Amino acid sequence: MPIMPPPRPRVVARLSLLAITLAAACTERATHAPVADLVLHGGHVYTLTWPDPLPSGRPDATAPWDTVAGWKHDATAVAVQNGRIIYVGTDSGALALASTNTNRRHLAGQTLIPGLVDAHTHVAELGQSLDRVNLTGVETEAEAVARIVERATNTPKGEWILGYGWDEGAWANRYPDKRLLSARVPDHPVILRSLHGFAAWANERALAAAGITRGTPSPTGGEIRRDAKGDPTGLVLNRAVQLLDDAVPPPSPAQRDAQVLRALRVMAAAGYTGVHEAGVAPDVMDSFERLAASDSLPLRVYAMLSARDSSLIRRWIARGPFTSTNGMLSVRAVKAYYDGALGSRGAQMLADYADRRGHRGVSGGAYGFDQQLVGAIMSAGFQVGIHAIGDAGNRATLDFIDSVTRAAPKARNLRHRVEHAQVVSPPDIARFARGGIIASVQPPHAVEDKAWAETRVGAHRMAGAYAWRTLREAGAPLVFSSDLPGSDWSPFYGLHSAITRQDTSGAPPGGWYPAQRMTPEEAVRGYTVWSAYAGFDEQEGGTVAVGKRADFTVLTIDPFRADTRSLLRGAVALTVSRGRITFELPTPPAPRP
Repeated sequence: MPIMPPPRPRVVARLSLLAITLAAACTERATHAPVADLVLHGGHVYTLTWPDPLPSGRPDATAPWDTVAGWKHDATAVAVQNGRIIYVGTDSGALALASTNTNRRHLAGQTLIPGLVDAHTHVAELGQSLDRVNLTGVETEAEAVARIVERATNTPKGEWILGYGWDEGAWANRYPDKRLLSARVPDHPVILRSLHGFAAWANERALAAAGITRGTPSPTGGEIRRDAKGDPTGLVLNRAVQLLDDAVPPPSPAQRDAQVLRALRVMAAAGYTGVHEAGVAPDVMDSFERLAASDSLPLRVYAMLSARDSSLIRRWIARGPFTSTNGMLSVRAVKAYYDGALGSRGAQMLADYADRRGHRGVSGGAYGFDQQLVGAIMSAGFQVGIHAIGDAGNRATLDFIDSVTRAAPKARNLRHRVEHAQVVSPPDIARFARGGIIASVQPPHAVEDKAWAETRVGAHRMAGAYAWRTLREAGAPLVFSSDLPGSDWSPFYGLHSAITRQDTSGAPPGGWYPAQRMTPEEAVRGYTVWSAYAGFDEQEGGTVAVGKRADFTVLTIDPFRADTRSLLRGAVALTVSRGRITFELPTPPAPRP
């Protein structure tokens, strides 16, 4: 199955088409009022309208690239009317469509690309986390508790204190317990979510609020850690995290709307014009619908319903896929979980974990995966994105998708996705291409997990781990994302991770398993063209072309030409969503060479 729509005309033909478009626009101007309400000119525009690169990463023959000069932008300006692109080409051509009322922005040589889309997010959690204690990067239990103590001094007694970000993978062999946290913060219920949400740590007061006692059984697919006496230690893993989450008072509808809007504005400031929200709960879905109805969404939301809520799924089976009138909210996908996370040893493996004999993780029905329910909504015409981390989890997920699509013709050709596809057995890699199944991967996860991933799975399984190039060479469709707020959502961090497989310090030299690196073009496509395809949006977005939605991201650096260190120093200069400027640097920096 091809990754993207059929190839576009060659560059020369495209330029001819642009000239025809300009001539038509000039004729229109001669008889009618000027048409452009926004013109962006003086930039380096990469339209990405040429075909995908080869599986090796080599650009297509029609791409604006050659082996001597490298990449060169294929336009300098765009013109927009009523949220649609009406012209792509030269400065003079775009400005010819402007009037005194047109918003003209000179880009001063900055780089314009199609609007970035993060294809796996949790913006509702991001909105909540902006008010929580940030523990990202904290290395010790004592340091984490000190931050909570500081927050407690400014929080009325009895109110909840929530935190997030301690690394369940790095801490897996030294998980904290409730003792220090309870002693230092006795007057507030405290829950501290881990970086990727597969572990949580609570004090005694929060355990009491959640009703977790010696007699509380661990839920299927989860673990309540206990001490030698059988009492809860305050640490829960995998599906047991929900026991603590359920104890936290839910936000009001107004509070939820404010959280969602705040998070989406953060994403717009980071250059994004769309997100694929993975695992939307009922109250968040209600918020998205309210905000879409009032035309308040600053960027496009592709909502993936949570398959863990059976009543929600049944309502949407009856309702069917939905797109809001303004096109800013689309509901035609479902997020399900087949196994847990690698960091907490919850990912399901075909053989024992290399660092824990006799343990292979949790999955399937034991992890809350309801085959009948997920199959039913696939048969109702919904795309499914199934979280699968381990090689056994990925194999079972591929088997499940195959079984549903064989039995239900309506479930075919829906661009089903495997979210993360982190460790895949090499014999299963070709199955992604055969089934047209998208590998929805997170470049930051590779550079964040590299310190412990090989120890966890063993060197013999690394051939199929974080194996982006191998997946591409097999013909599998890819899409990139951050999985925020567990990872930094900066597009520069994501691009850098994909291109170098190095952390921000440049380690390791040459990259971690460097054969799996992406080229700059592939990295940019992973957040633009390929994300449009994954969200059934390629006719409206993903490239800069006449007639498409005016979604643009303007960067202070050129990701096609920048060296990898300067890539991390880039900034978003302008974000345009549906022709509306949703973010602009107060003082745009001088253009970089």
